[in-house]
Amino acid sequence: MSPVCPCFPDHKDDEPAIPLKAGDVRLAPAEKLWSTARDKAVKLRMDSSELGPEPPMTVHQMFMATVQKYGDYPALRGKKDGTWVTLTYKEYYQHSRAAAKSFLKLGLERFHGVGILGFNSPEWFIADVGCILAGGLATGIYTTNSPEACQYVADNCEANVLVVEDNKQLIKILQVRDQLPHLKAIVQYKGELEQKLPNVYTWAEFMKLGENVPDAELDVLIDSQKANECCTLIYTSGTTGNPKGVMLSHDNITWTSNATGHMVRLKMGEEEVVSYLPLSHVAAQVQDMWICMRFAAVTNFAEPDALKGSLANTLREVRPTGFLGVPRVWEKMQEAMKAVGAKSSVMKKKIGDWAKGIGLQASYNAMNGDSSVPWGFTLGNNLVFKNVLKALGLDRCRACYTGAAPITKDTLEYFMSLYIPVFELYGMSESTGPHSISCAEGYRIMSCGKVLKGCKTKLDKPDSDGNGEICFWGRHVFMGYLNMPDKTEEALDAEGWLHSGDLGKHDSDDFLYITGRIKELIITAGGENIPPVPTEDALKEEVSIISNVMLVGDKKKFLSMLLTLKCNIDDSGDPTDELTPLAVEFCRQHGVIASKVSEIINKKEPAIYKAIQEGIDRVNTNATSNAQRVQKWTVLPRDFSISGGELGPTMKLKRPVVSKMYQEEINKFYGE
Repeated sequence: MSPVCPCFPDHKDDEPAIPLKAGDVRLAPAEKLWSTARDKAVKLRMDSSELGPEPPMTVHQMFMATVQKYGDYPALRGKKDGTWVTLTYKEYYQHSRAAAKSFLKLGLERFHGVGILGFNSPEWFIADVGCILAGGLATGIYTTNSPEACQYVADNCEANVLVVEDNKQLIKILQVRDQLPHLKAIVQYKGELEQKLPNVYTWAEFMKLGENVPDAELDVLIDSQKANECCTLIYTSGTTGNPKGVMLSHDNITWTSNATGHMVRLKMGEEEVVSYLPLSHVAAQVQDMWICMRFAAVTNFAEPDALKGSLANTLREVRPTGFLGVPRVWEKMQEAMKAVGAKSSVMKKKIGDWAKGIGLQASYNAMNGDSSVPWGFTLGNNLVFKNVLKALGLDRCRACYTGAAPITKDTLEYFMSLYIPVFELYGMSESTGPHSISCAEGYRIMSCGKVLKGCKTKLDKPDSDGNGEICFWGRHVFMGYLNMPDKTEEALDAEGWLHSGDLGKHDSDDFLYITGRIKELIITAGGENIPPVPTEDALKEEVSIISNVMLVGDKKKFLSMLLTLKCNIDDSGDPTDELTPLAVEFCRQHGVIASKVSEIINKKEPAIYKAIQEGIDRVNTNATSNAQRVQKWTVLPRDFSISGGELGPTMKLKRPVVSKMYQEEINKFYGE
């Protein structure tokens, strides 16, 4: 067990732990730590006094505790026709109950799914919580899913009801409706229906359906729920094979929300977040929905085009107290700020560069526990840092986080130079989100922080450098994969440890570093194991025109690379042929006048190709062996994207998909 770092005190908060009398703990009898049946409870990992002995509770108990004390506080805020509309915690609870009664009226059966398919909104939350109160399994479905992928998830969770955002998502479900034997109704939560169809309801119609269902009927159902039973399914985004339904119990959600909030010192009724990452992903759901519910925070919903550019405006309007961005979001911010900087006057550039030098030094001092700041810091803070925070909408932000995919040192240091530390988190769907967390009083650059208090990390089969498979233990560990005993057995060993598939090591202060992913390791023909991410990141740092990199060479004699260039994206999020302003500037610095990706690729623009080769040569000089040197590369005509299929919902690279899509290019490297 790692010693707890000083920033994670035993919680002696002004808030008592949620009031639960001993008799209020509701657990179903269970012999095993895992289950793959929707209605079978699990034994909780509470066998040692140090492992978070908080009494287990259901989602309803957690919600009630907040409503009783903070009922008039704002809970959910979304824009309607350009104006912010707020629901208080009392209203949120009443709406969730009304939705629960309507689900019962539509015939939602115990432990059957309600699939939710759409962008983040108050209705998404109300449908999710309403489903849980009604005894169903709340199931988010990615909006980027094809009709077939939606069908797989809806059928796998035996969904009785599907809640869709708009006509675009409705059409997908209608295409596969006849392959969903359990489906009884569909609800559309935005806009009017384009055509009247049997068992398809608008949100307003749906919310009225259950008006005559007696409160007592719902209360009996709520009271029958046990903390160690399943209430939520998170489907892994399935980079290989079909997605797996990760079963999360009430206790997984309530315990993890409580433990995480205390570890990062959230204050009851004082926090605000912006919800924009897909809620079908564990990171967004746990932060936006569950931690906010536990700590009476305000969730502000971004516009659906958040990731195409409107997020910046929402952040400036809301000024959240905490912000979670996936690495691509931080990279996009970095690019946008660099593009603004490139247009500045010489004087402004000089001031900016001077301040960034000071900011980086001050950030490293703070990271190393040294509270002193370099000479000139106050001036740099007033001239640059405060203005940057304000422009980003992060001036009230007590902590910025990154997670869900690896981030480069370059991006982290860029924000550190603006005196904005970005704290890295690590975890997975199977651990209800976070397993290790960085925070102001305890972080190291490129580390994912320290283990969540009340949980344990074990490194399995460590090598001579101390790198082993990261294994998790704690009340955040999932129940099992729905109807997949074999896959569950692969993930959970006989003692109940969750095997992450990630490689990592601890430093002398017990900070966790992720060093690779077992499945992603490239094993060369000579038998050398090479983690791809460090080499890919190194090239991105060397050659700023490069957007995405994928290292290939599994079972081959040498390594090669697929590269893409930085380009603008269109309104629907697809990459265009236009280079970004920074990429155009890169070309100009190398004596090339170009504004399109195709212009560079068609001519194999010598100056740009030479710059890339020189960058690869510099990366190769740091290779620890000949096998780690990159020998061949090609620039692809189009950048990777979610819509193109190369990136997952949180912009994580889908390596098997890219390998398949660009098989021809890869074969050319090896003369196959």
